[in-house]
Amino acid sequence: MNILMLNESDWIKRGPHSYHHLMDRMALRGHQIRVIDYEYLWKEDKERTILTGRKEIRGAYKIFKEADITLIRPGMIKVPILDMASIPYFHGKEIKRQIKEFKPDVIIAFGILNAYIGMQLAQKHHISFVYYLIDHVHALLSNAFERKVAERFEKKTIQGAGIIFVANQGLKDYAVEMGGNINKISIISAGVDLNKFNPQVDGSSIREKYGIKKDNVLLFFMGWIYDFSGMKEVAESISVADSENVKLMIVGDGDLYRPLLKMKSKKTLIVN
Repeated sequence: MNILMLNESDWIKRGPHSYHHLMDRMALRGHQIRVIDYEYLWKEDKERTILTGRKEIRGAYKIFKEADITLIRPGMIKVPILDMASIPYFHGKEIKRQIKEFKPDVIIAFGILNAYIGMQLAQKHHISFVYYLIDHVHALLSNAFERKVAERFEKKTIQGAGIIFVANQGLKDYAVEMGGNINKISIISAGVDLNKFNPQVDGSSIREKYGIKKDNVLLFFMGWIYDFSGMKEVAESISVADSENVKLMIVGDGDLYRPLLKMKSKKTLIVN
């Protein structure tokens, strides 16, 4: 099966996320995978070219070296505001090209703008379209105006998708609130690779390293620490309660990383 995945994050620099695992594993099963991504973190690059052309990267696996993933980066304008405004043109052009050349059996999308474009083109060419929600996508944008515009596109994509996958019941409720057909929504919970994470693994060495006692309650968060992740509030609550029996361990990076470091306490909060 030919699978075209649409993403609006940096496939190489970000993650690995659930969609990296999904695409790598689908490739290992023999499916042909092509991913269209967006250089979301272009501002971090020291050397910048304002107008970049199309790039095609073979062997863009994230988890398994044997996974044959082809990554395609459409051209873009690396100027604030114009970077996102250029998505409809460049990504629309690339999706049309992939429909003609790659002939995908299914298009699966995780973003906002290119997801909406992909949904429209999938309908036009009678291709199965899957919208996979792993978050309230528009809420990840920091600008209020951008969030409002993104929410409209996200809602239209949810309403037009042939199939909607969500990561949990809360996102299913969200998809329904956004106008999604409940009969088209399926929950696919996050899985665990038991070959890597055996449930019998002894965590005593980690507890000893960070001074966590055997009878302590350990709250654990791993991922990108967004401003709205709630980690700051949880840390403050534990601090106010002044309970040495409850510990919070956070592994990741993000907007709240430095503020949390300032709150770091050997008694309650562990940030890595």
